[in-house]
Amino acid sequence: MSFLDRLAVCSIDDMSAYRPFFVAGKRLGWVKNDFAGHLQKYKDVFNIADDAVSLSDALKDFQTRTEAVDTVIRDLRERGIIKNWFEEKFPVKSGHGATPQFDMERAAISLFGLPAFGVHLNGFVGRGKDMKMWVAERAHDKPIEPGKYDQIVAGGQPADLSIEENLAKECEEEAHIDAETVAKAVAVSAITYMMERPEGLRCDILYNYDLELDPSFTPVNTDGEVHSFHLWPLEQVRDVVHDTDDFKFNCSLVVIDFLIRHGVITPEHPEYVDCVKGLRS
Repeated sequence: MSFLDRLAVCSIDDMSAYRPFFVAGKRLGWVKNDFAGHLQKYKDVFNIADDAVSLSDALKDFQTRTEAVDTVIRDLRERGIIKNWFEEKFPVKSGHGATPQFDMERAAISLFGLPAFGVHLNGFVGRGKDMKMWVAERAHDKPIEPGKYDQIVAGGQPADLSIEENLAKECEEEAHIDAETVAKAVAVSAITYMMERPEGLRCDILYNYDLELDPSFTPVNTDGEVHSFHLWPLEQVRDVVHDTDDFKFNCSLVVIDFLIRHGVITPEHPEYVDCVKGLRS
């Protein structure tokens, strides 16, 4: 195995099974052909063509679009087509900094191949060769990647919070990190990827933060999403990512980014340049 194997998992080469999804004449996402068939029923909300899916032009404003699409998504859930459910709205927009066109239930975002956003926090202790990283083991009943390793804190970016507000919320819920400590977190990078998953097409942007924690700190989960925490030397973190698929698919990318930025993966490594390029593909 290799670091590039982790990047390869988070990629897609063949888009022939998808058709573009348009809102107000602009492509925002991608709909798989079989899912487009399920949308045929909702002709007042979606226009289905052989080569595209588009939101009805009759839905002209944010609120009207949000309400109409929400009705469809809830009906698809009742019909058993949408399996997971979060009761959490994500913004529907073309990318970072763009104006949201409407909000959508989180569970449906990947079914429309829409950009989704998340925050990931690398919690570490010490410096240089003595540095260690806190690793979370995901709860074993999580619907996605149960039991896999994760950052100490990570979560999706909902529509009703700023990125920093969401980071503070996730830190409190997932690791019981107080607001004063969270305020010391440093925004360090963003990672982008597009991949096919059982839940749909993931087109994600991850906002990454580093936070140096006091050696006396021990994370405590409060929302039931973490089974346990582990404090590992960076060499162990590196080897687990390089040699196994024990980390959640996108969390591996965040770790690789951290290892590059902190000099654990150096330019001498044969995969260095391809990793740097691949994290922003």
